[in-house]
Amino acid sequence: MSSTLSADTPAEAREAAEEFRSVHAMIRTEVGRMIVGQEATVDGVLAALFAAGHVLLEGVPGLGKTLLVSSLGKAIDLSFSRIQFTPDMMPADIRGTNVLTENESGGTSIEFQEGPLVANLVLADEINRATPRTQSALLESMQEKQISVGKRTIKLEDPFCVMATQNPVEQEGTYPLPEAQLDRFLFKLVVGYPAENDYRTILRRTTSNEQIELKPVSDAQTIIRMRHIVRAVPVPEHVETDAIKLVMATQPGNEHTASMVNDVVALGASPRGVQSLILAGKVRALLEGRFAVATEDLHAVAPDVLRHRVLVNFQGMSDGITSDDVISEVLR
Repeated sequence: MSSTLSADTPAEAREAAEEFRSVHAMIRTEVGRMIVGQEATVDGVLAALFAAGHVLLEGVPGLGKTLLVSSLGKAIDLSFSRIQFTPDMMPADIRGTNVLTENESGGTSIEFQEGPLVANLVLADEINRATPRTQSALLESMQEKQISVGKRTIKLEDPFCVMATQNPVEQEGTYPLPEAQLDRFLFKLVVGYPAENDYRTILRRTTSNEQIELKPVSDAQTIIRMRHIVRAVPVPEHVETDAIKLVMATQPGNEHTASMVNDVVALGASPRGVQSLILAGKVRALLEGRFAVATEDLHAVAPDVLRHRVLVNFQGMSDGITSDDVISEVLR
Protein backbone atom coordinates (compact mmCIF):
# COMPACT_ATOMS: atom_id res chain seq x y z
CA MET A 1 0.00 0.00 0.00
CA SER A 2 1.58 3.25 -1.11
CA SER A 3 2.17 6.32 1.03
CA THR A 4 -0.30 8.25 -1.16
CA LEU A 5 -3.08 5.97 -0.03
CA SER A 6 -6.56 6.29 -1.44
CA ALA A 7 -9.41 3.94 -0.68
CA ASP A 8 -11.61 4.49 -3.72
CA THR A 9 -13.51 1.19 -3.48
CA PRO A 10 -15.16 -0.57 -0.54
CA ALA A 11 -12.64 -3.40 -0.86
CA GLU A 12 -9.68 -0.99 -0.60
CA ALA A 13 -11.31 0.70 2.39
CA ARG A 14 -11.79 -2.64 4.16
CA GLU A 15 -8.20 -3.63 3.40
CA ALA A 16 -6.87 -0.34 4.78
CA ALA A 17 -9.00 -0.60 7.93
CA GLU A 18 -7.92 -4.21 8.50
CA GLU A 19 -4.25 -3.31 8.10
CA PHE A 20 -4.67 -0.44 10.56
CA ARG A 21 -6.35 -2.64 13.17
CA SER A 22 -3.69 -5.32 12.70
CA VAL A 23 -0.80 -2.91 13.28
CA HIS A 24 -2.61 -1.34 16.25
CA ALA A 25 -3.25 -4.75 17.81
CA MET A 26 0.37 -5.88 17.41
CA ILE A 27 1.75 -2.77 19.10
CA ARG A 28 -0.93 -2.81 21.82
CA THR A 29 -0.23 -6.47 22.61
CA GLU A 30 3.52 -5.93 22.84
CA VAL A 31 3.14 -2.87 25.10
CA GLY A 32 0.65 -4.87 27.19
CA ARG A 33 3.41 -7.34 28.05
CA MET A 34 4.95 -4.54 30.14
CA ILE A 35 2.00 -2.33 31.10
CA VAL A 36 -0.66 -3.80 33.39
CA GLY A 37 -4.20 -2.51 32.87
CA GLN A 38 -4.54 1.13 31.72
CA GLU A 39 -6.12 -0.05 28.45
CA ALA A 40 -7.79 3.31 27.80
CA THR A 41 -4.51 5.17 28.32
CA VAL A 42 -2.61 2.80 26.01
CA ASP A 43 -5.29 3.24 23.33
CA GLY A 44 -5.16 7.02 23.73
CA VAL A 45 -1.38 7.15 23.36
CA LEU A 46 -1.52 4.95 20.26
CA ALA A 47 -4.34 7.06 18.79
CA ALA A 48 -2.24 10.21 19.20
CA LEU A 49 0.71 8.53 17.50
CA PHE A 50 -1.39 7.33 14.55
CA ALA A 51 -3.12 10.72 14.22
CA ALA A 52 0.25 12.56 14.15
CA GLY A 53 -0.57 14.38 17.38
CA HIS A 54 1.07 14.89 20.76
CA VAL A 55 -0.31 13.67 24.07
CA LEU A 56 -0.22 14.96 27.66
CA LEU A 57 -0.46 12.32 30.40
CA GLU A 58 -1.58 13.60 33.80
CA GLY A 59 -1.55 11.48 36.93
CA VAL A 60 0.04 11.11 40.34
CA PRO A 61 3.52 9.53 40.57
CA GLY A 62 3.93 5.77 40.30
CA LEU A 63 1.16 5.01 37.79
CA GLY A 64 3.51 3.96 34.99
CA LYS A 65 3.24 7.01 32.71
CA THR A 66 6.95 7.05 31.95
CA LEU A 67 7.08 3.26 31.60
CA LEU A 68 4.21 3.34 29.10
CA VAL A 69 5.95 5.78 26.76
CA SER A 70 9.33 4.06 27.02
CA SER A 71 7.63 0.70 26.34
CA LEU A 72 6.03 2.18 23.23
CA GLY A 73 9.49 3.28 22.08
CA LYS A 74 10.71 -0.30 22.42
CA ALA A 75 7.68 -1.85 20.70
CA ILE A 76 8.20 0.36 17.64
CA ASP A 77 11.60 0.66 15.94
CA LEU A 78 11.80 4.44 16.43
CA SER A 79 14.53 6.69 17.78
CA PHE A 80 13.48 7.42 21.36
CA SER A 81 14.70 9.99 23.88
CA ARG A 82 13.66 10.95 27.39
CA ILE A 83 13.92 14.46 28.84
CA GLN A 84 13.61 14.81 32.62
CA PHE A 85 12.60 18.45 32.98
CA THR A 86 13.94 20.54 35.86
CA PRO A 87 13.61 24.28 36.60
CA ASP A 88 17.27 24.93 35.73
CA MET A 89 17.07 23.32 32.27
CA MET A 90 17.84 25.63 29.36
CA PRO A 91 16.52 25.49 25.76
CA ALA A 92 19.95 24.39 24.49
CA ASP A 93 19.76 21.36 26.80
CA ILE A 94 16.85 19.94 24.82
CA ARG A 95 17.39 21.12 21.25
CA GLY A 96 21.20 21.00 21.13
CA THR A 97 23.97 23.56 20.71
CA ASN A 98 27.05 24.44 18.69
CA VAL A 99 30.27 23.14 20.26
CA LEU A 100 33.94 23.80 19.47
CA THR A 101 35.74 20.58 18.51
CA GLU A 102 39.35 19.81 17.65
CA ASN A 103 40.10 17.85 14.46
CA GLU A 104 42.96 15.45 13.67
CA SER A 105 45.19 18.16 12.21
CA GLY A 106 45.04 20.18 15.42
CA GLY A 107 42.62 22.78 14.10
CA THR A 108 39.21 23.57 15.52
CA SER A 109 35.74 23.70 14.05
CA ILE A 110 32.23 24.39 15.24
CA GLU A 111 29.84 21.45 15.08
CA PHE A 112 26.21 21.13 16.08
CA GLN A 113 25.59 18.61 18.82
CA GLU A 114 22.01 17.36 18.70
CA GLY A 115 19.85 17.47 21.80
CA PRO A 116 17.20 14.93 22.84
CA LEU A 117 14.48 16.70 20.80
CA VAL A 118 16.06 15.22 17.66
CA ALA A 119 14.21 11.90 17.85
CA ASN A 120 11.01 10.28 16.58
CA LEU A 121 9.44 9.72 20.00
CA VAL A 122 10.22 12.21 22.77
CA LEU A 123 9.19 11.60 26.38
CA ALA A 124 8.92 14.99 28.11
CA ASP A 125 8.85 13.87 31.74
CA GLU A 126 7.34 16.32 34.25
CA ILE A 127 6.97 18.96 31.57
CA ASN A 128 5.49 21.47 34.00
CA ARG A 129 8.83 21.67 35.83
CA ALA A 130 10.41 23.43 32.83
CA THR A 131 10.57 27.23 32.73
CA PRO A 132 8.52 29.09 30.09
CA ARG A 133 11.70 29.71 28.10
CA THR A 134 12.42 26.00 27.78
CA GLN A 135 8.77 25.19 27.15
CA SER A 136 8.84 27.61 24.20
CA ALA A 137 11.66 25.60 22.60
CA LEU A 138 9.56 22.46 22.99
CA LEU A 139 6.52 24.31 21.59
CA GLU A 140 8.39 25.12 18.36
CA SER A 141 9.27 21.47 17.79
CA MET A 142 5.67 20.37 18.52
CA GLN A 143 4.06 22.87 16.16
CA GLU A 144 6.61 23.35 13.39
CA LYS A 145 8.35 19.93 13.52
CA GLN A 146 11.68 21.77 13.60
CA ILE A 147 14.24 23.28 15.97
CA SER A 148 16.13 26.55 15.55
CA VAL A 149 19.69 27.07 16.78
CA GLY A 150 21.09 30.48 15.90
CA LYS A 151 20.46 30.92 12.16
CA ARG A 152 20.21 27.17 11.60
CA THR A 153 16.88 25.38 11.29
CA ILE A 154 16.74 21.59 11.57
CA LYS A 155 13.72 19.70 10.30
CA LEU A 156 12.68 16.80 12.53
CA GLU A 157 12.15 13.43 10.88
CA ASP A 158 8.71 11.87 10.60
CA PRO A 159 7.13 10.39 12.58
CA PHE A 160 7.66 12.92 15.38
CA CYS A 161 5.60 12.75 18.56
CA VAL A 162 5.95 14.37 21.98
CA MET A 163 4.44 12.47 24.90
CA ALA A 164 4.57 14.59 28.03
CA THR A 165 3.78 13.77 31.65
CA GLN A 166 2.80 16.04 34.49
CA ASN A 167 1.87 15.65 38.14
CA PRO A 168 -1.48 17.29 39.00
CA VAL A 169 -0.81 17.72 42.73
CA GLU A 170 2.65 19.26 43.01
CA GLN A 171 2.76 23.07 42.83
CA GLU A 172 6.17 24.02 44.21
CA GLY A 173 8.78 24.37 41.49
CA THR A 174 6.29 23.97 38.64
CA TYR A 175 5.29 26.25 35.78
CA PRO A 176 1.76 25.55 34.51
CA LEU A 177 1.62 25.12 30.75
CA PRO A 178 0.16 28.15 28.95
CA GLU A 179 -3.07 27.68 27.00
CA ALA A 180 -1.21 28.12 23.69
CA GLN A 181 0.99 25.12 24.44
CA LEU A 182 -1.81 23.00 25.88
CA ASP A 183 -3.69 23.53 22.61
CA ARG A 184 -0.83 21.82 20.74
CA PHE A 185 -1.61 18.50 22.43
CA LEU A 186 -4.11 16.32 20.59
CA PHE A 187 -5.13 14.60 23.83
CA LYS A 188 -4.91 15.15 27.55
CA LEU A 189 -5.24 11.73 29.16
CA VAL A 190 -5.97 11.43 32.88
CA VAL A 191 -4.21 8.32 34.19
CA GLY A 192 -6.11 6.71 37.05
CA TYR A 193 -5.21 4.16 39.71
CA PRO A 194 -5.03 0.46 38.75
CA ALA A 195 -7.84 -1.99 39.51
CA GLU A 196 -7.42 -4.34 42.49
CA ASN A 197 -6.50 -7.37 40.36
CA ASP A 198 -3.94 -5.31 38.44
CA TYR A 199 -2.03 -4.65 41.67
CA ARG A 200 -1.32 -8.38 42.00
CA THR A 201 0.08 -8.60 38.48
CA ILE A 202 2.18 -5.48 39.06
CA LEU A 203 3.63 -6.98 42.23
CA ARG A 204 4.50 -10.27 40.55
CA ARG A 205 6.20 -8.54 37.65
CA THR A 206 8.17 -6.01 39.68
CA THR A 207 9.15 -7.85 42.87
CA SER A 208 10.44 -11.10 41.34
CA ASN A 209 13.27 -12.15 39.04
CA GLU A 210 10.99 -12.02 36.00
CA GLN A 211 12.54 -9.94 33.21
CA ILE A 212 10.38 -8.72 30.32
CA GLU A 213 12.18 -7.66 27.14
CA LEU A 214 10.04 -5.92 24.54
CA LYS A 215 10.80 -6.40 20.85
CA PRO A 216 9.98 -4.07 17.93
CA VAL A 217 6.82 -5.17 16.14
CA SER A 218 6.54 -2.10 13.88
CA ASP A 219 8.72 0.66 12.43
CA ALA A 220 8.71 4.29 11.30
CA GLN A 221 7.55 3.58 7.73
CA THR A 222 4.60 1.57 9.02
CA ILE A 223 3.56 4.38 11.36
CA ILE A 224 3.76 6.88 8.49
CA ARG A 225 1.61 4.56 6.34
CA MET A 226 -0.94 4.26 9.15
CA ARG A 227 -1.09 8.06 9.32
CA HIS A 228 -1.93 8.16 5.61
CA ILE A 229 -4.70 5.62 6.20
CA VAL A 230 -6.12 7.79 9.01
CA ARG A 231 -6.08 10.88 6.78
CA ALA A 232 -7.86 8.96 4.01
CA VAL A 233 -10.92 8.18 6.17
CA PRO A 234 -13.84 10.25 4.84
CA VAL A 235 -15.96 12.51 7.05
CA PRO A 236 -19.64 13.01 6.07
CA GLU A 237 -20.75 16.63 5.97
CA HIS A 238 -23.25 16.20 8.81
CA VAL A 239 -20.47 14.79 11.03
CA GLU A 240 -18.29 17.81 10.21
CA THR A 241 -21.22 20.01 11.24
CA ASP A 242 -21.59 18.09 14.50
CA ALA A 243 -17.87 18.56 15.26
CA ILE A 244 -18.09 22.30 14.61
CA LYS A 245 -21.20 22.71 16.77
CA LEU A 246 -19.65 20.62 19.53
CA VAL A 247 -16.61 22.89 19.73
CA MET A 248 -18.67 26.07 19.40
CA ALA A 249 -20.84 24.84 22.29
CA THR A 250 -17.78 25.19 24.58
CA GLN A 251 -17.28 28.85 23.62
CA PRO A 252 -19.12 31.50 25.65
CA GLY A 253 -21.46 33.79 23.78
CA ASN A 254 -22.62 32.11 20.57
CA GLU A 255 -25.80 30.43 19.32
CA HIS A 256 -24.54 26.90 19.99
CA THR A 257 -23.26 27.56 23.52
CA ALA A 258 -24.44 25.14 26.19
CA SER A 259 -26.41 26.78 29.00
CA MET A 260 -23.79 26.45 31.76
CA VAL A 261 -20.89 27.55 29.54
CA ASN A 262 -21.67 31.27 29.69
CA ASP A 263 -21.54 31.14 33.49
CA VAL A 264 -18.49 28.98 34.18
CA VAL A 265 -16.20 29.00 31.11
CA ALA A 266 -13.54 31.65 30.55
CA LEU A 267 -12.10 30.16 27.37
CA GLY A 268 -13.56 27.58 25.00
CA ALA A 269 -11.94 25.24 22.49
CA SER A 270 -10.28 26.73 19.40
CA PRO A 271 -10.48 25.65 15.73
CA ARG A 272 -7.60 23.30 16.52
CA GLY A 273 -10.09 21.49 18.74
CA VAL A 274 -12.27 20.73 15.69
CA GLN A 275 -9.25 19.41 13.77
CA SER A 276 -8.32 17.21 16.71
CA LEU A 277 -11.89 15.89 17.08
CA ILE A 278 -11.97 14.84 13.42
CA LEU A 279 -8.53 13.19 13.47
CA ALA A 280 -9.24 11.31 16.70
CA GLY A 281 -12.66 10.35 15.33
CA LYS A 282 -11.00 8.88 12.24
CA VAL A 283 -8.76 6.68 14.38
CA ARG A 284 -11.73 5.44 16.42
CA ALA A 285 -13.77 4.73 13.29
CA LEU A 286 -10.97 2.53 11.93
CA LEU A 287 -10.69 0.66 15.23
CA GLU A 288 -14.46 0.11 15.18
CA GLY A 289 -14.18 -1.46 11.73
CA ARG A 290 -15.62 1.47 9.77
CA PHE A 291 -14.04 3.59 7.03
CA ALA A 292 -16.13 6.69 7.75
CA VAL A 293 -16.45 8.88 10.83
CA ALA A 294 -19.74 8.90 12.76
CA THR A 295 -21.03 11.33 15.40
CA GLU A 296 -20.62 8.59 18.03
CA ASP A 297 -16.86 8.68 17.34
CA LEU A 298 -16.75 12.40 18.09
CA HIS A 299 -18.62 11.91 21.37
CA ALA A 300 -16.31 9.07 22.41
CA VAL A 301 -13.11 11.10 21.92
CA ALA A 302 -14.47 14.50 23.03
CA PRO A 303 -13.37 14.35 26.72
CA ASP A 304 -9.72 13.54 25.88
CA VAL A 305 -9.65 16.07 23.03
CA LEU A 306 -11.36 19.00 24.80
CA ARG A 307 -10.60 18.79 28.53
CA HIS A 308 -7.37 20.82 28.23
CA ARG A 309 -8.94 23.29 25.79
CA VAL A 310 -11.79 24.40 28.06
CA LEU A 311 -10.72 26.85 30.78
CA VAL A 312 -13.12 27.10 33.74
CA ASN A 313 -13.37 30.58 35.32
CA PHE A 314 -13.03 31.43 38.99
CA GLN A 315 -16.78 31.15 39.57
CA GLY A 316 -16.80 27.64 38.13
CA MET A 317 -13.75 26.54 40.13
CA SER A 318 -15.26 27.87 43.34
CA ASP A 319 -18.34 25.74 42.64
CA GLY A 320 -16.16 22.67 42.07
CA ILE A 321 -16.88 22.49 38.34
CA THR A 322 -14.18 20.96 36.11
CA SER A 323 -13.66 21.05 32.37
CA ASP A 324 -14.86 17.43 32.23
CA ASP A 325 -18.16 18.54 33.80
CA VAL A 326 -18.52 21.21 31.12
CA ILE A 327 -17.82 18.71 28.32
CA SER A 328 -20.38 16.27 29.77
CA GLU A 329 -22.98 19.06 29.78
CA VAL A 330 -22.09 20.02 26.20
CA LEU A 331 -22.45 16.39 25.04
CA ARG A 332 -25.84 16.13 26.75
